[in-house]
Amino acid sequence: MVALGVLLHALGGFAAGSFYIPFKKVRNWAWESYWLVGGVFSWIVMPWVIAIATVPELMSLLSKAPIGSIFWSYLFGLLWGIGGLTFGLSVRYLGMSLGYAIALGFCAVFGTIIPPIYKGIFGDLVTSASGLTTLGGVLVCIAGIAVCGWAGISKEKELSDEKKKEMIAEFNFNKGLWIAMFAGVMSACMAFAIAAGEPITVLAEEFGTATLWSNSPLFIFILAGGFTTNFVWCVFLNLKNRTLKDYRGAGDASLIGNYVFSALAGITWYLQFMFYGMGTTKMGKYDFSSWTVHMAFIIVFSNIWGLIFREWKGSSRRTHRLVFLGIIILIASTFVVGLGTYLESKGR
Repeated sequence: MVALGVLLHALGGFAAGSFYIPFKKVRNWAWESYWLVGGVFSWIVMPWVIAIATVPELMSLLSKAPIGSIFWSYLFGLLWGIGGLTFGLSVRYLGMSLGYAIALGFCAVFGTIIPPIYKGIFGDLVTSASGLTTLGGVLVCIAGIAVCGWAGISKEKELSDEKKKEMIAEFNFNKGLWIAMFAGVMSACMAFAIAAGEPITVLAEEFGTATLWSNSPLFIFILAGGFTTNFVWCVFLNLKNRTLKDYRGAGDASLIGNYVFSALAGITWYLQFMFYGMGTTKMGKYDFSSWTVHMAFIIVFSNIWGLIFREWKGSSRRTHRLVFLGIIILIASTFVVGLGTYLESKGR
C-alpha cells in the first residue's frame, strides 16, 4: 500500500514538475492570457470531468456535503490560488529549477507540519519510532530542498546578467526570490484545504466511491477557490495591459496552437492533484507526510527538466554537483518517509 502511495505521488510530482513545459510553446500571448486559459482547464474543467467519471450520484453527494467543509475548502483553495498565481510568476522570473526549489521548500515545511499540529496529533508523532522516522524523512526532504536552493544561489553568483537572461528571458533573482517565498507559504494552503474537506471525502466513500478516488469531489470546491483568485488577477492584468485581444488572435502564431498548449499545461497541472489525492489514500496514519513526498518529487522532476532545457548552462561543476546532490537527497527522503509509514503499520 505504501509503495503504491509513493508511486502515485511520483506520478503527481512528474505532472507538477512538467506542467510549465507546454507554456513554452505559446507564442505572442501575454503571461496572464495563457495562464488563465490553462487555469480554466486545470481548476474548472478537469475536476468536474474526473469527479463525474469516478463518483456515483455526484450531484446528490454535493447537495449533502457539509456547508462548513465546503466553505473552508473553498476559502483555503482561494488562498492556495494566491500561491499558485505567484508560483507561476516565480517560475517566470527564476526558471524551473530555482523557482520550484525555493517555492516548494517553504510549501513543504508549512504544508507538512501545520496539519498534524492543527489536528492535535503532533505530540504522538514524536513519541513513536514510526513518527520520528517520518519526521526525519521530512527533515531530509527539507535538507534536499535547501541544497537545490544553494545550487540556485551559486548559479546566481557565477553567471552574468546577460547569460541568465539568455536562458530565462525575464530572469530577476531578487523579485523572483520574494515571490517564490510568498508562493511557497500560500501554496501550503492546499494541504489545509484537503484536511478541511475530509468530511466530503468520507461522504464520497459512503456514496460508493472507491477510496482511491474519494478526494475527487473535494477538488471541485478547492480548485474553484483557486480559479477565483487567478481569474480576478488575470482579467485585471488583461485590462491593464490591454491584452484581452490575445484570446482572439496570436499575430503570426497559431491561435489554436496557443489554446491547445495552454489547455495541455492546465490538464497536466490538474493531474498532480489527482495523483496526490489518490496517493494520500494509500499512506495510512501518516498521510500528512504525503505533502513532503509530493514536494520532493516535484523538485526532482523540475530540476531534471531544468537540466534538459539547459537552465544551468555556464554554471560550474560545483554548482552542477550541488543540483545532483539535492536531487539524490530528495529521492532518499521519500524512502525515509516510506520506512516511517512501514514502521507504523507494524505498530512501532
